[in-house]
Amino acid sequence: MDYTFLLELALILLFTKGFGILMKRLGLPQVVGAIIAGLLLGAAVWSPLTGGAFVPVRESETLSIIAEIGVVMIMFSAGLETDLKELKNTGLVATLIAALGVVVPLGLGFAVAIPFFGVSDFKAVLSCIFIGVIITATSVSITVETLKELGKLKGKVGTAILSAAIIDDVVGIVILTVVMGLDNPSGVGAGAAAFDVILKTVLFFVCAIGVGILLNAAFRWLVKKYPHRRRVPILGLAVCFLYAYAAEHFFGIADITGAYLAGIILSNLKETGYIEHKVDVGSYMIFSPVFFASIGIKTTFEGMTPSVLLFAALFVLAGIAGKIIGCAGAAKMCGFGAKDSMKIGVGMIARGEVALIVAQKGVEAGLVPTVYLSAVIALVIISSLLAPILLKVLFKSDAAKRLPAANGGV
Repeated sequence: MDYTFLLELALILLFTKGFGILMKRLGLPQVVGAIIAGLLLGAAVWSPLTGGAFVPVRESETLSIIAEIGVVMIMFSAGLETDLKELKNTGLVATLIAALGVVVPLGLGFAVAIPFFGVSDFKAVLSCIFIGVIITATSVSITVETLKELGKLKGKVGTAILSAAIIDDVVGIVILTVVMGLDNPSGVGAGAAAFDVILKTVLFFVCAIGVGILLNAAFRWLVKKYPHRRRVPILGLAVCFLYAYAAEHFFGIADITGAYLAGIILSNLKETGYIEHKVDVGSYMIFSPVFFASIGIKTTFEGMTPSVLLFAALFVLAGIAGKIIGCAGAAKMCGFGAKDSMKIGVGMIARGEVALIVAQKGVEAGLVPTVYLSAVIALVIISSLLAPILLKVLFKSDAAKRLPAANGGV
């Protein structure tokens, strides 16, 4: 056995943690640091310098398996964090904001991709749609951390942003599932393929929710009988992996969809926080860092032409403009003022783990060449920088306007 993977894991953990701490001190999400660490360890930096003779961490099957476990655990945690009551309370407002926050970026992404991928055949059209899919999902974690820091998480604007971000993550994952399913080598016509995918998707959700109701009841009994016991999160993680496997194996649905739904099924238990904490420990210690670092490790700047650079610039612009136009426009339609609408639009621009996960799935399916991952990484870094900065400016300007009025009344 070649034990090089142990050295590679050590390097990944050291670099991701080191750069994560640096990003946190700079007021940025730690995921940005993990991606940068992967870039610095992988072929993107070292191949041009050494001609490929030396690369600290290379792509390998071992790292790919660990990264896949990481992405499944991340999406399971995202499902556990989903507040179903919050979604019900925000209702149609958050749904409309999320809907336009998906449709507008999807349309802009599709338009940006056409000159680069073309629409000459069904595969090319799917690639263009997939570019739009990548920029549909908002990063809930980045948005939450920013609003927490500003003390605005529980306000009207904060609730609208958080609920809409959760909804458009769900919608984005469903669209991903359909697009991935349409990319089939069976030679079935587009109409028949679409019907087959939609049927399998509906069947999956019906079966998963039906079984989920029983599982939820079983876990309620388990939590009551064995409160705060490690067997509960262990069994929860087993459900996560079973759902992820069943989604891929029986329904042809992305494994992350199954993992996410498994998390939602267990999201309303008394011990949900305990399950989430235990799962996060395992994910945070090794699997999650390897996944985010693997994005950077797999990224290559070979074939980085002026055309690819132009695509990256337009892609980032479409990603940011799409969320602001779609979400701010929807908020204005729902009765929010101009300033609050802009806050909602800006609060939705951050991209993170979901965009990276979707992009990686597209690369694996052959819908997007690896070189285009650099555009997604650029979007994650730039949007992660812009969202906290612009939100602070918008909320600060409100505070500054209220201050003179308060002073004048003394």
